[in-house]
Amino acid sequence: MNHASPIKTPFRLKPELVKYALLLPVLAYLTVFFAYPLFKLLLVSVFDPTFTPAHYLRIFQKALYLKVILITFRLAFICTLISLALGYPLAFLLNRVSPGTRNILMIFIVLPFWTSILVRIYAWMVILGRFGVLNSFLLKLGLITEPFNLLYNSFSVTVGMVHYLLPFMVFALYSAMSGIDQDLIKAAYNLGASPFKAFLKVFFPLSLPGVGAGCLIVFILSLGFFITPALLGGRKDLIISMLIENQVNVQLNWAFASALGLALLVFTLVLFNIANRYLGISRIWGARS
Repeated sequence: MNHASPIKTPFRLKPELVKYALLLPVLAYLTVFFAYPLFKLLLVSVFDPTFTPAHYLRIFQKALYLKVILITFRLAFICTLISLALGYPLAFLLNRVSPGTRNILMIFIVLPFWTSILVRIYAWMVILGRFGVLNSFLLKLGLITEPFNLLYNSFSVTVGMVHYLLPFMVFALYSAMSGIDQDLIKAAYNLGASPFKAFLKVFFPLSLPGVGAGCLIVFILSLGFFITPALLGGRKDLIISMLIENQVNVQLNWAFASALGLALLVFTLVLFNIANRYLGISRIWGARS
């Protein structure tokens, strides 16, 4: 008597395992190109050649390094505030204009991304130089008698960084504003609210997730800036990324440079966790509860 062989079903992963399997390439990439270098930096910073916390203690024992950290955070804070002050009205305008006009404005906003950052920095040198475009224009108008010192100081660094960071702020704000239900604004009008009061009581609170996301992105990006402060800044504008570069290329002190880099990472993570605690990850990225 012939017995029919059982039909073999193809092997299938459980849906839960499929999700994790799809993450494996990303996890492998992050492990090789992110986690391992960070672990290597940690080893270099604490083994010189034997285990020692001296490089981390050095950061907090010398006033110079604490001053550099304070300058870095102050510059990032100023750039964030200026980007928010300039980006919020622009994002609000993008949310109010017609689609055609919005597309034209978007082209101007993303235009800096199509230009090399070095080209933009040298353009600002031409504009802000002692005998550059701006000073020459003011001298011809008779508004000043001698050129302003606009280059190689905190002012030029701030201008250059805001020029680069502003689109990130605008995109985060516009993303949050475009998700606001316009019927809520109309309801406020129907209840007797003026346009300003409707904006203050309804629109602005609903746009706060975008404000939080934009400020967080701009602030974190500002902490790691190097090229713009290095080319547009002066001796008094030393920030932590420039100090790391000096320790690697001039002082050849890789251990201390690694400690500085990891300290900057820790400061950034602390900032992110504070924002997460008070805003929440979903609210930061504009998700609806």
